[in-house]
Amino acid sequence: MPTIDPRIDAYIAASPEFAQPILTHLREAIHASCPEVDETMKWSRPHFEYHGLLCGMSAFKAHCGFGFWKGALMFPGMEEREAMGHFGRLTSVKDLPSKKELAGFIKQAMKLNEEGVASPARAKPAAPRPLNVPAYFQAALEANEAGLEKFNAGSTSFKREYVDWLEEAKTEATRERRMAQALEWIAEGKGRNWKYEKC
Repeated sequence: MPTIDPRIDAYIAASPEFAQPILTHLREAIHASCPEVDETMKWSRPHFEYHGLLCGMSAFKAHCGFGFWKGALMFPGMEEREAMGHFGRLTSVKDLPSKKELAGFIKQAMKLNEEGVASPARAKPAAPRPLNVPAYFQAALEANEAGLEKFNAGSTSFKREYVDWLEEAKTEATRERRMAQALEWIAEGKGRNWKYEKC
């Protein structure tokens, strides 16, 4: 019997409206292809297990991500990008492969787990990408004592998420809005995606 995890129901319900049908569709496809799958939450995200980790999905503010645990074996040469999974940024069910294709991928992942095939070791990048805090953001942080203290105490990934978010803004107005929100969250010690970390 499969294990249904009510935390995944809660995660889907708390996700942005556009994401709910995507996550529901993926969940149903996984159960249809792998009736013995078990649901769980790992790293604050829904995951599915069958003879080990099979796949996982995530919802973000403007897209969803879905990936297979052994995707490097299933999609050789295609790197899984952070928060995007193996099918890119999913903004609607139409962005997913057909039901037949998706079922084929799930069956392939199941077979790898049944056969005990190990995931290849991830190659470490030669050098981490340098973190460059823009001058406008540094100045705003220095004017916010609590925010500056929390930001400086945060991990590199904590800082990078905020810097990348600000730098990706298409307009000055969007950047200003994001910076005000970032300063508020940072002063509270919250990571950029804190809403999804506490499901």
